Amino acid sequence: MGSALYHEAVDWNDYDAALFDLDGVLTPTAIVHMAAWDEMFNAFLSARGAAPYTPQDYFDHVDGKPRYDGVRDMLASRGIELPEGDPSDPADTDTVCGLGNRKNDAFNEVLERDGVTAYPGSVALVEALASRGVKMAVVSSSKNAPSVLEAAGIDRFFPVVVDGRVAGEDGLRGKPAPDTFLAAADRLGVTRERAVVLEDATSGVAAGRAGDFGLVVGVDRGAGETALVAAGADVVVTDLQEIVP
Repeated sequence: MGSALYHEAVDWNDYDAALFDLDGVLTPTAIVHMAAWDEMFNAFLSARGAAPYTPQDYFDHVDGKPRYDGVRDMLASRGIELPEGDPSDPADTDTVCGLGNRKNDAFNEVLERDGVTAYPGSVALVEALASRGVKMAVVSSSKNAPSVLEAAGIDRFFPVVVDGRVAGEDGLRGKPAPDTFLAAADRLGVTRERAVVLEDATSGVAAGRAGDFGLVVGVDRGAGETALVAAGADVVVTDLQEIVP
C-alpha cells in the first residue's frame, strides 16, 4: 500500500502515458450510472422484500467493476443468488445478465436524453498532456465508453479505448485485476513503469497497484481518500485540475 502524496509530487516528465478511467474521472457519468443502478436494484429488491439499495452500496459493490460482476456482488451482499444467464438475456429476465442489461437500458436512456459534459479540470489535464505528447488511453469497465467519449466531445484524444466490450472479446479480467490497464499500455506501446493510472473507484485503484504502474492517482469523487489510499493510490486529488503540468 502506498501513502498519499501532495499533488505537487506528480512530475509528468517521468511518464509517457496516462491511462484514464472514464466514469467519474473524465466525465460525471458516474452520477448517471448511480441513478440507473438505484432504479434497477431498488425495484428488484423491493419486490423480494430485501433491504433497499443505498448510495453506499454503489461504492461498496458496484463502482468500477464490469456490469455483471457488480450485479453478482451486490446481490451476494443481500444473500441473493440468481442464475447467471447469458449476455443476450432480455432486460426483463431475472438473471445476473438480465439485471445488468436492465441497468444498461436505463443508462442509455439518460445519456441520450441529457447528454454528458466532461469535467473541466479533466479536460484541462487531457489538453495539457496532449500538448506535451503524452500518450493517452481510456480504460473503462463500461461497454458504453466510445459513445460517452463522443457525447462529451473528447474522443479525439484517446486512440486506444479498452472498455467492457474489448475486455469481453479479448478475454481480459475486469478490475480489480490489472489486465485491462496492461492491455491499454501495450496498445500504446509504453511500459507500465512509465504509465500513470487515474481512477476514482477502489477497484480501479487496486487494479493500477496490482499492475505495478509507475503512479496510481486516486480521484476522490465520493469513495474517500482513506479508501483510495488503502486500495493503493499514491496520490489522491478531488479534481484533475490539481495535477495539470
